[in-house]
Amino acid sequence: MQDPYKTLGVAKNATQDEIKKAYRKLARELHPDVNPGDTKIEERFKKVSAAYHLLGDAERRKKYDAGEIDADGRETGPFGRGGGARYSGQAGGDPFGFSGANAEDIFDEIFGKAGRGGSGFGGFGGRRQAEKVKGPNISYELSLDLAEAIIGTTKRINLASGKSLEVRIPAGSEDGQTLRLKGQGMAGMNGGEAGDALIKLHVHPDKTFRREGNDLHCDLAISLAEAVLGGSIEVPTINGKVSMKLPANANSGTKLRLRGKGAAYARGDKRGDQYVHLTVKLPENRDDELIDFVREWSEKHPYKAR
Repeated sequence: MQDPYKTLGVAKNATQDEIKKAYRKLARELHPDVNPGDTKIEERFKKVSAAYHLLGDAERRKKYDAGEIDADGRETGPFGRGGGARYSGQAGGDPFGFSGANAEDIFDEIFGKAGRGGSGFGGFGGRRQAEKVKGPNISYELSLDLAEAIIGTTKRINLASGKSLEVRIPAGSEDGQTLRLKGQGMAGMNGGEAGDALIKLHVHPDKTFRREGNDLHCDLAISLAEAVLGGSIEVPTINGKVSMKLPANANSGTKLRLRGKGAAYARGDKRGDQYVHLTVKLPENRDDELIDFVREWSEKHPYKAR
């Protein structure tokens, strides 16, 4: 949100009366009933109302000036990675002027109580009924681990209104996906419905897995003996470790598939696969016995590796 002082066009040392006067002037010019159908002016009106909601209350303004809350009315300070949502910059609040007493008092002064109640604004001759205005949406951002996005989880978030909600993260959610909580945004005006809360998901990169579409990929080191002889090995999956059959004579670059161990899709009814990419890892320490054996073996069994 823009600096509320700039939005109202007042100096930071303006008095409360000056702030109220500036808002009255802008509210008269920008009110949706004065500019029917003009979405740009309506959006500016909402921002002006949000700014007045913050600065029109002396106590809230004091907290903003002291840096205790930001321009969106939220408390300042870091949020934990998975502990909740943070705002992403759209106008928001609780509910920023449309149902706050300060704004309603000013609407009464400008337009008359009858206008705000829906029978036509007194200042404009009552030519038409007050238009219902839907409240704006409020955007949030929520961080997830890859496992939480793949398997699905529930997160508690704190909304701008102060309300705390449990939000279900569907299995298979993707980075950049937006969840919509209907009616949890900014309050409407003149009986208009509330906006929505839009929660954009950010999925942290994982050290073990990488996602490609609905499939997961991971790299797995195997020993020389496992590569030559094959057998059963333990493989990590997003749901925990599982046993997988390793074919004999497995080279680096061999790709094995675990069916149904990827991300959920089709509303959770199906899952992608997991692909395991093998890398043969030799012993870290020099082994003279192994060197002598390989030298003798390679002389008897030469082959082209490239």
